[in-house]
Amino acid sequence: QVHLVESGGGLVQAGGSLRLSCAASGMIRSINYMGWYRQASGKQRELVADITRGGSTNYADSVKGRFTVSRDNVKNTVYLQMNSLKPEDTAVYYCNAEIRQIGSLTTSNYWGQGTQVAVSS
Repeated sequence: QVHLVESGGGLVQAGGSLRLSCAASGMIRSINYMGWYRQASGKQRELVADITRGGSTNYADSVKGRFTVSRDNVKNTVYLQMNSLKPEDTAVYYCNAEIRQIGSLTTSNYWGQGTQVAVSS
């Protein structure tokens, strides 16, 4: 069994910063892709940023230059540093990872439970 647990969400004023963390635990052999998605009220879930095991990153246009995704492959943890936050960044942020479990020949996709980020104007 594999679990993803996010932390670091909260309420912040516009222009402020937050750092989200997502730790994967369980019978993990390797983690390929790790990413952050968000879902605002009444909207579809969208990709925010992702990072490969080798460190290649990808960002949504709306967060480029403000958010930074990173990972610690030893701790099986992915981070999202969010700076210059805007009210439109308000959403539930979800961690996503493609994980190969010990004893498995294939990978599976996992989601965290989500953490709320609220940005006040």
